Amino acid sequence: MGDPAGIGGEILLKAWRPDGPKLLALDDPQRLAQLAARLNLSVPIRRVSSASEAMHVTDALAVLPVLLAARVEPGQPNPANAMAITTSISRAVALAKAKSVGGVVTNPISKAVLYAAGFPHPGHTEFLGKLTGGVPVMMLASPMLRVVPVTVHVSLRRALDSLTSAAIVATARITAASLRRDFGIANPRLAIAGLNPHAGEGGALGEEELTLIAPAMEVLRAEGMDVSGPWPPDTMFTPAAREKYDAAICMYHDQALIPLKTLDVTHGVNVTLGLSIVRTSPDHGTAFDIAGSGRADPASLIAALSLAAEIAARRLEE
Repeated sequence: MGDPAGIGGEILLKAWRPDGPKLLALDDPQRLAQLAARLNLSVPIRRVSSASEAMHVTDALAVLPVLLAARVEPGQPNPANAMAITTSISRAVALAKAKSVGGVVTNPISKAVLYAAGFPHPGHTEFLGKLTGGVPVMMLASPMLRVVPVTVHVSLRRALDSLTSAAIVATARITAASLRRDFGIANPRLAIAGLNPHAGEGGALGEEELTLIAPAMEVLRAEGMDVSGPWPPDTMFTPAAREKYDAAICMYHDQALIPLKTLDVTHGVNVTLGLSIVRTSPDHGTAFDIAGSGRADPASLIAALSLAAEIAARRLEE
């Protein structure tokens, strides 16, 4: 569902095709039907009672109802609907764990709205980890670049304080395993970003490269992993540099997401690694400012649906 006051419903309706991937939406069917009419989108809505029933729906968007508590005003998020938002996520995860669906593709949520309703998790990623019992790692992926931040939804100050060699090692291990299993890369190459300007200049501009990052890389190399770095963050995302690795392990959230979204926000996909289920999402937010206007671009959601289908197909071949 995502936040119903955002663009999630619109991009879902625009992404649906009769001959496209088989979709099961967990949402309020009346809300989606009204939105389709408002935006003049010819998408028939079919209420279903199970994932198996949805498999037989070919001429409409199948919707497993998750009813909203309050009327939706586009661009006006309402904490009263927070329970429906989180319920749609937990039900989708349950379906994936039961193998009733191949994977979960989530629409954007507003963390502030959920926090106002008492949501105890920093974000989607951490909530999914709780639901699955996995160790979630966030990857942003596009045809141009894959990035993985070691620290995620914390302030920059807390990110620096919480960065450890053990966290870098754990993130790199999960990333390499996922690149092999889910992306079909037999021998993943990981570029490890530095933290400080010029990767610390041998300690002159910061010591974390020497005290945290280099020791982590030694552990990874001892395990046979192909890692390079620490890379100066200001040069590791150039076209020539990107040819030398399959994913960049970054030290904090914006170090990873700024280059990805600058290079290819249209086709960027958020992929949660380290889970027993497949989960992807668009790489953008709720866009409350344009919600209900008909201007939302579904490209990232379409890319997320496509990637989820590819990963699910690979896992079925195991």
